[in-house]
Amino acid sequence: MIGPYVGRVEQSIRTQPPGPRRRPPNGAAGAAVPGPGRAPETAGAPAAPAAAPAARLRPVAGPPAAARPATPRLRLRLPLPGRSEAPLYGRRRTGRPTRLTAIGTGVAAVLATLAVAGLDRLLFDRLGWLFGLGYLVVCFQLAVRVRYVDLLAAPISGPIAFALALLLLGPVTSSGVTAQVVALATGLALRAGWLFSGTGLAALIVLARFVAQRRIQRSR
Repeated sequence: MIGPYVGRVEQSIRTQPPGPRRRPPNGAAGAAVPGPGRAPETAGAPAAPAAAPAARLRPVAGPPAAARPATPRLRLRLPLPGRSEAPLYGRRRTGRPTRLTAIGTGVAAVLATLAVAGLDRLLFDRLGWLFGLGYLVVCFQLAVRVRYVDLLAAPISGPIAFALALLLLGPVTSSGVTAQVVALATGLALRAGWLFSGTGLAALIVLARFVAQRRIQRSR
C-alpha cells in the first residue's frame, strides 16, 4: 500500500512547476498537495487548516499629549537710550495733559492773561483780584503743560503776558509814551504780589519737574 502513494508523490514532484507553492484560501476544502519533506495524507484524514496570515504589527498609539494652555504673549516696549524726549511728550496720551512747545506756551500765556484781564475790566471796570487769580491759574497751567525740553518758557512767558495785559488794559490818566510807561510801572508795583506769586509758582513746578525727570533718567 505504500508503493502507490510513493509513486504519486514522486510524480507530483516532477510535474509541479518550480517556485513557491500556493496555499489554498482560508476555509477552502480539499487535500493539500504533498511536497518534499511532508508525510502523505490518508484518504479519510481531514485537511489541515490553513495557516492564518501573519497579523500586521501596528504601533500602539499612546495617550494623546495634553494640550498646552495658550499663554498670552507679552509685548514690552523698552525705552531706547538714543530716543529723544521730543516725540515722547509731543504725542497725545490718555490721562496726560497735552504738552506745549515754547511758542505755544507764549501764545497761550498772552491770550489767557488778556482774556482774564478783559473779563475783569468788563465786570469791575478795573484790574483787581479776578485778574490776579486768573494769572495764578494761567501760570499753573503753563508750568504743568509745557514739555520737558521747554521748561524755561513757562516762568518767562507769564510775566511778559502780565505786563502786556497791564499795558493794553490798564488805566491810563494821560496820553503819550511817558504816561504809558508810568502807568505800566505803577500797575506792576501795585500788583507785585500777584506777579511774584504766579511767577514763583510756575518756577517751583518747573524745578520739581526737572528734578523728577533727572532722577528717572539716572534710574534707567
